Amino acid sequence: MYESILFATDRSEHADRVEEHAFDIAATRDATLHVLSVVDDRAFLVLDDNRVEEVRQELEEEALTAIDDAVTNAQEQGIEATGDVDIGHPAECIVDYVENNDIDLVVMGTSGDSYERNVVGSVSQRVVETAPVPVLTVGLDA
Repeated sequence: MYESILFATDRSEHADRVEEHAFDIAATRDATLHVLSVVDDRAFLVLDDNRVEEVRQELEEEALTAIDDAVTNAQEQGIEATGDVDIGHPAECIVDYVENNDIDLVVMGTSGDSYERNVVGSVSQRVVETAPVPVLTVGLDA
């Protein structure tokens, strides 16, 4: 049933807890784990134009480090894993990745900050509403 699992990481404090769930499901199902981190380009809207490229590069480097760490950890546990970084609206990028990579299940956290929840909506909520596959959300206390 689950042969290809997407672990969408936001590099938050509780991403390790979400990672544990994704790894457990992937190992149990002998599934390939895809790790995706999205650099949210909405953050650039409030920056001076001369800082956008610098900040984008910093965020991409952080995302690449998170991806590399998760892929390495997965492979050390015998899980086939691959990673990717995207730039854009996180929910849209996650759903696009699902559709373009034959993903069967998305595993992600629900730790958006209060600005995100109250003003632009939760990324996990949008993914749940729009993804063509099941979405397992892991809360802060899981």
